[in-house]
Amino acid sequence: MPIYPNHDRLVIFDADGTTIDAFHAVEQSFQRHGMALGHLDRFQKRRKLFKYLGGLREFPNNLRRQFGKQNRTRLLSTLTEFYRHEACLYPGIDSLLHTLLATPNVRVGVVTRNVTFEPQETLTCLFRRHGIDTREFDFLICLPLREDKTLHFRRTRERYAINPARAYACGDEYSDYRAAIGAAMCPFVVAYGAEDRQRLKNVFSIPEECIMSSPEEFCSRLLHTLDLPIPGIPENG
Repeated sequence: MPIYPNHDRLVIFDADGTTIDAFHAVEQSFQRHGMALGHLDRFQKRRKLFKYLGGLREFPNNLRRQFGKQNRTRLLSTLTEFYRHEACLYPGIDSLLHTLLATPNVRVGVVTRNVTFEPQETLTCLFRRHGIDTREFDFLICLPLREDKTLHFRRTRERYAINPARAYACGDEYSDYRAAIGAAMCPFVVAYGAEDRQRLKNVFSIPEECIMSSPEEFCSRLLHTLDLPIPGIPENG
């Protein structure tokens, strides 16, 4: 068994649906092109292939307007601009990131498949609007849409020589959970992004104890895990 040279901890965040309110960003971008996503609860229950084509009500119009390279390019351009200038972090995420970035011996960063143009620049702009300098992250890794995160999780953990039991990966999809397990890391799965709690639990068999239903629950659980103070709760509470 390896002996790890430090007591550092590692937290890897997903971007869309975990730290960033991606649904609202996509919804607003769709509306600007005459399309609709439907309500969040319906969006979360759709299979992945159909999430951005809408339900029965939205499907025909959305499919017609997304068909063709020029239409998709215009939609992605709008989405990119919305992310850079209007999209928001979920409540409490900015405070959570500030806390982690200021905590010694905690490595913090983002591994994402964000689909905007020049995603690293996009995320830099978004986080900057929330008072967060992405240069303070230990890493910011932007992957192609279909690339698995497992290898990148493992490489990041090994780069900093982190004990797997002190490494945490946070995401909103089954693929994030699977990548965390595959990299021998502890998974945090949120149910306010791409999937709801029931779908994560019943369809993907993710243990209920790994799932958090709100940004507030997620922030509190992660801070507790790292032995950091939780706002509004006495340290001995």
